[in-house]
Amino acid sequence: MLYYLYEYLVSQDIHIPGLNLLRYISFRAAISVLMSLAIALLYGKKIINYLRRKQMGELVRDLGLEGQKQKEGTPTMGGLIIILATLIPVLLFTQVLNVYILLLIISVVWMGAIGFLDDYLKKMKKNKDGLSGKFKVIGQVGLGLIVGITMFFHSDVVVKRKYADAQVLNRNNVEKNFMETEKSTVSTVPFVKNNEFDYSGVLFWMEESDAEKWAWIVFIPIVIFIVTAVSNGANITDGIDGLAAGTSAVILLTLAFFAYVSGNMIFSDYLNIMFLPNMGETTIFAVAMVGAVIGFFWYNTYPAQVFMGDTGSLMLGGVIAVLAIILRKELLIPVLCGIFVIENLSVMLQVAVFKYRKKRFGLEYAQMNRLFKMSPLHHHYQKSGYHESKIVNRMIIIGVMLAIVCLITLKTR
Repeated sequence: MLYYLYEYLVSQDIHIPGLNLLRYISFRAAISVLMSLAIALLYGKKIINYLRRKQMGELVRDLGLEGQKQKEGTPTMGGLIIILATLIPVLLFTQVLNVYILLLIISVVWMGAIGFLDDYLKKMKKNKDGLSGKFKVIGQVGLGLIVGITMFFHSDVVVKRKYADAQVLNRNNVEKNFMETEKSTVSTVPFVKNNEFDYSGVLFWMEESDAEKWAWIVFIPIVIFIVTAVSNGANITDGIDGLAAGTSAVILLTLAFFAYVSGNMIFSDYLNIMFLPNMGETTIFAVAMVGAVIGFFWYNTYPAQVFMGDTGSLMLGGVIAVLAIILRKELLIPVLCGIFVIENLSVMLQVAVFKYRKKRFGLEYAQMNRLFKMSPLHHHYQKSGYHESKIVNRMIIIGVMLAIVCLITLKTR
């Protein structure tokens, strides 16, 4: 909003000293991260106290883990802190009408509402299962549809790619390059020389023009799958103090860097990556959420004063997925969100192996010979005697290493 105020004042030939700083994404991003961090730290305690007064405490299942029962009654729905601390600076400092910003705001509100309803049912209706799984999936599919349809059909969602003009040569007979703006379902493939993949290529039996027209048949289902998978991955990861918040902060900071270089013509040209017009604004959103998550992390570290609940975990996973998709970096998710992937896989493998052994050897054998002591994976390490803080710190370190690998992909092909 302040950016639009700046534009209006300039159009009226009104010049206020220092106001022109609002032109720069770097300045607005810096102010946004400081504001989101301050809001989370200053108002986080008030929100926690409010949730405690309303008796919005966590209902803890007895999983036989050390220190688990002490967490009974710890306020949940702490994701409200992240949502509030993110949206205020985003609304103030971004070009809110930017199609990417609108998609991200919708993602926050949409997934936050689904998570809030789940937490509300768990507490107020005394239902430990909360919102039915199928309704969560319907909500995730709905967000995936919105994102997929917008990305494919909206006129502002374009890419600029560099092409060599073989017809125009300079004096040294070196091909000149030019940038062409186009609608495309192209995405980035890491560690590959010509690192672009177009979803329309899946429809190889069609003519090129027809394949581009019907690429949504492939693109939109993949977007839905990514949003659902990453959102659930973040939700599963939120099982011990600080794990989901710490790993999400690393992922969001990495995506913020990708947003900045992809939305800057100079950097994108130097790195030889797709230039995404209007993408720079998402840098402000991403760093604002980083500040909000770090502020929440202040209260969520062991022993946690508040849990983010599904209000936060479903929302964070959804936003991370949408950010990766609009940045054309969704194929990096298995690496960048490696912790989420491992946590998800540990649950699926645990169930699959248990069912196989039950069918092959009987129930008693399957119960006595589980693949993991408990799933998700962080509970396996808890059962193995590792303290929560050690598990969280080491997983964050692994997350940082995976983030560095993703950054390396900018030049390693």
